[in-house]
Amino acid sequence: MILNFKVQDKRFPLLTGAGSDAVHKDPIYSYAVTELIDDSGHIGTGLAFTIGAGNELVCQAAAFYAEQLKGKDIEEIMANFGQVFNALSNEQQFRWLGPQKGVVHLALASVTNACYDLWAKKRGVPLWKLLIDLSAEELVNTLDLSYLEDELTKDQAIQLLQDNMRSRDTRMNIIEKGYTGYDTSVGWFNYSDDQIRENCKKAIDSGFTAMKLKVGSSDPLRDIRRAHIVREVAGDAATVMLDANQQWTYPQAVSICNELKEMNPYWVEEPTHPDDVYAHKKLAELVSPIKIAMGEHVPNKVLFKNYLQLGAAGFVQVDAVRVGGVSEFLTVSLLARKFNIPVVPHVGDMGQLHQHLVLFNHINMGHEALFLEHIPHLKSHFVHPVDIKNGVYKTPMEVGSSCDLL
Repeated sequence: MILNFKVQDKRFPLLTGAGSDAVHKDPIYSYAVTELIDDSGHIGTGLAFTIGAGNELVCQAAAFYAEQLKGKDIEEIMANFGQVFNALSNEQQFRWLGPQKGVVHLALASVTNACYDLWAKKRGVPLWKLLIDLSAEELVNTLDLSYLEDELTKDQAIQLLQDNMRSRDTRMNIIEKGYTGYDTSVGWFNYSDDQIRENCKKAIDSGFTAMKLKVGSSDPLRDIRRAHIVREVAGDAATVMLDANQQWTYPQAVSICNELKEMNPYWVEEPTHPDDVYAHKKLAELVSPIKIAMGEHVPNKVLFKNYLQLGAAGFVQVDAVRVGGVSEFLTVSLLARKFNIPVVPHVGDMGQLHQHLVLFNHINMGHEALFLEHIPHLKSHFVHPVDIKNGVYKTPMEVGSSCDLL
């Protein structure tokens, strides 16, 4: 039974230039950390990600949600977590502050993620192991599919999982092999051209074959020059992604994406405003064969549904510390699987939690194991930091979701 909880405001200043992009010039990587404490001494830790100012508001809202879980057993909560999630996300007064977006939804992510961590710790297994061992029906019971019924009913979700689980034995070798990572820290926005060149060389020497550059400069020629630097250093065989962090207007995005085709980007990420689904649809058509990746700032399953329905996303970057936590992440992953669109998460958790989730996505959902973003800047702050060797995430074997902070 959950006896108590603690919510903490954790902020981690970064080295000069690290984490910078076209919009967020001086981020402070921060977590609203929820700890759920049960009567057996287990502590479930959940994170929601912000970049500094306002993190305290997320913490205050997380305390409101966590209070609702006191006195309940984690197995009881998780047996029907979809209903719990629905009730919390639709709480009448907090819903007015969303609904299902912004501060209140980030707060729910922190509490939701603490529930999944506590559940795995109570069962004595890593989160990925807990998830792949659930039956299709048990897994779907942890999801809230409301507002998705036009595309994915409960019965359809169970059937989709069951269909993919039949062939999961062919994908279990990912546990031993590990999950490929990509280096997203080679080209932060405030880094000089020389830094980018050097970082690309270091990434290649570390075994990475995929990397990402921040774009969205006021001078498009700067973006084009830097993109060609990465391509030149990494070589034609490397996978290079570009991330505009929503900086461009739609006309700017059309123009610059067509200019960038020459260096053959694997995707262009968040090219314009994340709420403008129709602009992404038009953009995807006009800049083909470049594909559009999005999801870092898409707050909930309904907007993801709209992106998928319109064919506006080539890659889904749902982030479990930005949407409503693991439950909504898995919901969006199932929806993307129905549309046969790859899920390549944004990792506000620095990959700690998502290394578990992508294993489940691949093994039980049948998603292609492409790669998982790697951001190293907070590694020293975790009890069990991600283990990457030769550009590959090694499978975590400690119990829980790897989110405990020092």
